[in-house]
Amino acid sequence: MNNFGIMLGLDLKASGRSLWFWIYCLLVISAMGTLFASGISDSRVAGFTGLTRPLLIFIQGCNLIIPVFVLVSTVRTLVKEKESNVFEYLLSFPVSLKEYYFSKFFSRFITLSVPLVISMILAAILSLIKTGTAPAQLLFLYTGLLIGSTLFYVSLSFFISSVVKSQEVGLGVALLVWLFFIALLDIALLGLMIKAMIPEEVIYGFILANPIQIFKIAAISLFDPVLSVIGPASYFIFDIFGAANFILYSFSFYLFFSLLFLVIGYVIFAKKDLL
Repeated sequence: MNNFGIMLGLDLKASGRSLWFWIYCLLVISAMGTLFASGISDSRVAGFTGLTRPLLIFIQGCNLIIPVFVLVSTVRTLVKEKESNVFEYLLSFPVSLKEYYFSKFFSRFITLSVPLVISMILAAILSLIKTGTAPAQLLFLYTGLLIGSTLFYVSLSFFISSVVKSQEVGLGVALLVWLFFIALLDIALLGLMIKAMIPEEVIYGFILANPIQIFKIAAISLFDPVLSVIGPASYFIFDIFGAANFILYSFSFYLFFSLLFLVIGYVIFAKKDLL
């Protein structure tokens, strides 16, 4: 087995022994089971019934939990090992920086994605038990959105971890990024722009550049193809994209910026003094 595979396997085993991983698994998987156990899938609100109702609620939870949990748990990955002088030990072995960096990345991405995939499989099983059906297209698309969102935030975390000089600074930057996406773009900035009578195209442009808003709109469009639950904004979105094209835009956004952050992070990491 090559160095990349060895390091990936070791890091996956280490993640499997960590407490944060099992807390994350328990939180994500139990949330899906609780939604079905509560009987919420049997009710009808705004036309959403069966599997769509618990998944809609699960969307909102993931849209808040995934960014902050991924950022906080991952942003220290590289800088922590520099502070603890692990690099001095690792670099004594015939392991390249590329193998180290990308094995760490894929290990963290797999670790954070697995509980989300398991939760969607659980949703399909519970839906089959309760209703006898499980819309495969809906489940595949939503699972893809979860994985795409996770990929984006893991890549962003590695970029931040490559730039900062200490774990404390990394955590601070991660929380600021999360607050920027959640609070500033969603509430403060958009509110000020609306009050200042900024052209609606500009406002929608900020929305379409916010990964949290993109996730929210794309996920809702899977259940509500006319986006009736988000009001007049749906007309602007459909004039530009249409439902299918917006989902394609969402995946393209996550993939493009994930690769961008990952590559820039690696370039910075490879040029830094690691000792």
